[in-house]
Amino acid sequence: MQAREPEAGQAIEQGRLLDACFAEVGKRIVGQRSMVRGMMMALLAGGHVLLEGMPGLAKTRAVKALAEVTDVSFRRLQFTPDLLPADVIGTMVYRPNSGEFVARKGPIFAHIVLADEINRAPAKVQSALLEAMEERQVTLGNETWALDEPFVVLATQNPIEQQGTYPLPEAQLDRFLLKLRVPYPGYEEELAVLRLVGHEQPVALRPLLDRPAIAALRATAARVRVDRRIEEYVVTLMRATRPAAAVAGAADGAAAQPDYLRFVEHGASPRASIYLYRCAKIAALFAGRTFVIPEDVKAVAADVLRHRLVPSYEGESEGVTAEQVIEALLAHVQVP
Repeated sequence: MQAREPEAGQAIEQGRLLDACFAEVGKRIVGQRSMVRGMMMALLAGGHVLLEGMPGLAKTRAVKALAEVTDVSFRRLQFTPDLLPADVIGTMVYRPNSGEFVARKGPIFAHIVLADEINRAPAKVQSALLEAMEERQVTLGNETWALDEPFVVLATQNPIEQQGTYPLPEAQLDRFLLKLRVPYPGYEEELAVLRLVGHEQPVALRPLLDRPAIAALRATAARVRVDRRIEEYVVTLMRATRPAAAVAGAADGAAAQPDYLRFVEHGASPRASIYLYRCAKIAALFAGRTFVIPEDVKAVAADVLRHRLVPSYEGESEGVTAEQVIEALLAHVQVP
């Protein structure tokens, strides 16, 4: 028991540091706690985030605030239909003086990259960005450069005005750790936004997290304990999103398929199991705990799964949302 005490104390201390970061971002962003929490979770998990919401909901502003608080390099990319892959990853430039080609690195070489309106760029640009997200490296000419850690892509997309856009295919969506839906603020929150933006000078944010601090938080999150039953719960949840596996994995081999699966064409991949496992650990760290409980898994399940469940024809025709399927999934699978 004594060996666990320093680890528990460290988790509590780092949980307080994270709370301080949330409070600091709150000086610039009113409400939207789940969005800021999700972005911070991705930073600690080493994953990427897709932010979806209507224009004017402070998505870009929140990303910039997070970059200030974390004290790491930040670059913003405005995606447009005429954007080229070289505008993202860089290109080789000929130098007449030396007669050589040298690499001119693109904005992808930053710790936090904001890909604004990612679905407005054509497939080649999206592929260039998503390859860097997955491989964490960029090849220009004959040389390959590894991207420095932390490396997080925060991409935004607008759920309306789909004409002239290039929607991300499911295989590319799967590379995002989380998909966060950004809602409208409540009445009091919107009133607070008016007072913050309309009557006050811009607030300078303190940089609370540098690269060593982020690395320490990641190491602490990796040591958060996960009981075997919680691990089995994560895997059971993921298998219960797959129509074929849900039946084949039943204990008696003949259990009826849950009703919600008729709305799902394809379920979550093993990558989703890994991401749900990681995010549950970080959710526990946010709470100042050194162990994961089922509520941590449930708290992050929707953000991990909503972009990974491919709806069936019946699901699309009946207008069943991913959130409704996930709610039914969590109710169906027994909690350990």
